[in-house]
Amino acid sequence: MSTGRDRVLARIRRALADAPEAPEPTRSYATTHTSDDPAAVLDLLHENLADYRAVVHRTTEDDIALLLMRLLAERGSQSVLVPPQLPPHWLSAADPTRIHDRAVLTPADLDQVASVVTGCALAIAETGTIVLDGGPDQGRRRLTLVPDHHICVVRAPSQVVASLPQAMPRLDPTRPLTWISGPSATSDIELDRVEGVHGPRTLEVVLLTES
Repeated sequence: MSTGRDRVLARIRRALADAPEAPEPTRSYATTHTSDDPAAVLDLLHENLADYRAVVHRTTEDDIALLLMRLLAERGSQSVLVPPQLPPHWLSAADPTRIHDRAVLTPADLDQVASVVTGCALAIAETGTIVLDGGPDQGRRRLTLVPDHHICVVRAPSQVVASLPQAMPRLDPTRPLTWISGPSATSDIELDRVEGVHGPRTLEVVLLTES
């Protein structure tokens, strides 16, 4: 016996039987409103990251080890969480104990780590957004959600795009994508901002200029 749902769907099919084919959507909109100049795109990313209360630094391959050493020292970090394939020279000058990610590490173990240093998949200038996809220089999603201090390195210009439409074709939707715009934060009904609710309380972004 036909159910009410079947009867309704049958009526809809009959009503649409003679309907014309839907036209193909047009996508003639601009994919970005930003200059093609890589320096301008990087400046915009820096500005929007800072607007979201991320602490932004700029450096080169020659100086990144000293910069990361200084940032961890200023934080007073005694330990740093390391994804599987973080470039070794990034932390070659750092003093904190390195905690290499392993499947046996629990959220409680990760909560004891002072800082985590990762790479990223992509950064979007117009929205000030960092995208992680669980790549080998980023590690599991929990690495960047539990520790209170996250230092994220963005290679520029290869990992920087101007806009979201430019970012989407470069991302794999089957991977565990995490989109970050500033440190973790929320607001209550009186708009009092609280940081560190469901992620790091402090986000530092290092814009690494490639030679």
